[in-house]
Amino acid sequence: MSISRREFVSGAVAVGLAASPAGALAGVHQDKPTLKIGLIGCGGRGSGAIRDSLSADKGAVVWAMGDLFEDRLTGAADGLAKDVAKQYQVGDRKFSGFDAYKKVIASGVDVIILATPPGFRPMMLRQAVEAGKHVFMEKPVAVDAPGIRSVIESGEMAKKKGLTIVSGTQRRHDLAYNDCIKRIKDGQMGDVVAMNCYWNQGGLWSVAKTDKMTDTEWMIRNWLYFTWLSGDHIVEQHIHNLDVCNWVMGAHPISAMSLAGRQVRTDPIYGNIFDHFATEYEYANGVKMVSMCRQIDGCDSRVSEHIVGSKGTSNANTQIKGANKWRWEGDRPNPYVLEHVRLYKSIRSSEGYNEARQVAESTFTAIMGRMAAYSGQIVEWDTAIASTESIVPAKLEFGPMAVPAVAMPGQSTKK
Repeated sequence: MSISRREFVSGAVAVGLAASPAGALAGVHQDKPTLKIGLIGCGGRGSGAIRDSLSADKGAVVWAMGDLFEDRLTGAADGLAKDVAKQYQVGDRKFSGFDAYKKVIASGVDVIILATPPGFRPMMLRQAVEAGKHVFMEKPVAVDAPGIRSVIESGEMAKKKGLTIVSGTQRRHDLAYNDCIKRIKDGQMGDVVAMNCYWNQGGLWSVAKTDKMTDTEWMIRNWLYFTWLSGDHIVEQHIHNLDVCNWVMGAHPISAMSLAGRQVRTDPIYGNIFDHFATEYEYANGVKMVSMCRQIDGCDSRVSEHIVGSKGTSNANTQIKGANKWRWEGDRPNPYVLEHVRLYKSIRSSEGYNEARQVAESTFTAIMGRMAAYSGQIVEWDTAIASTESIVPAKLEFGPMAVPAVAMPGQSTKK
């Protein structure tokens, strides 16, 4: 079984995707005592997201599950059946293969959780929205400009249908971040004049290729290390910090210049991504933000944001230093759960809360940094976002697939 990108994006083969007039689905599902969740992507993040979702609303149940790989599907289903038995109602609605996501969408669910590798996110979001489903989607939401534009379009479609979209940028739902950034925006530390953000840590998991794996299977199981699947770690992981800076500014940057490379993780198991990035972003008002991210063992770690104001500084969540000092002293419930609380609040109140554009812009902020790093050129937002070049393979099927070349700054194009 294979699926082409055209089929994914156009929705031509989607099931139950009849268009509804604007506003026809407003308030859909808000009166249902039980909301049926369909999980697409049953790896570690998907299994975590569904548990967080069930914790957020006791009227939610797992109704259907899908994954490309049957072993991951079975493992996740067995774990949920044991851990959340009262909210586990999957029955035989367990689907594997390239078309599993379509079967989940068509299974009678109300809410879709998208937790596949990011390269698939725009395609699956489009079909979920066309089918009239509310969506929680993990971040990042795309790996290239065409994918970002698709997410934004799907977000606008969701608004017309009264559907809710929440993304996995959990800092947006952290009480301390919300309080602190509101104070920054209210001028408690003066004007924002500069920002820094970091996600520097050691290495992550990897999957070795076995003789039984095709190239495609190995890449998807080892998805962190292929740009077409993860976007590179500046996109897949560092998006959290970049999103905070965009949140503070209320805008996205207009340009990026980056210095980055692949110095330590050079083994083929690490695919074609880099292991470190340092990027300078500039916003339309002239404020510059310097970001750093690294995945190299044996180095010092730092995961944080630093906001510089004309009258003080802040870490964007627990404190403001300067003339108007402030420190967070309240409780901080788990933001991974709170983002799902926000999802269900919107569904049950027919609010139509929608994070598609903000997470798309933060994702593209990271993509723009990668493009600047891979090419060695200054990349401007307006030019980059208009790119029609997709890095996702045109056809997806199990079989041979060449590993994309590692980018060489000064020689590679702005992918």
